[in-house]
Amino acid sequence: MKHARVIDPVLEAYKRDVDRTLLRENLKLTPAQRLEKLVRFASFASSLRQAGNHARNEAHGKRSR
Repeated sequence: MKHARVIDPVLEAYKRDVDRTLLRENLKLTPAQRLEKLVRFASFASSLRQAGNHARNEAHGKRSR
């Protein structure tokens, strides 16, 4: 017996905007490598946040701590 493939239009709409090559590349990494990648990204995001806070403080004439 063949099963009919059910296509969810909402899922199909989201799939258009997903870069599956990035997902495949990340799945090639070990869990430890993925965690290290996450830690590096979090550090980068923190640096950006600090730079933004510093720039806002400078623009408003406030001293940064």
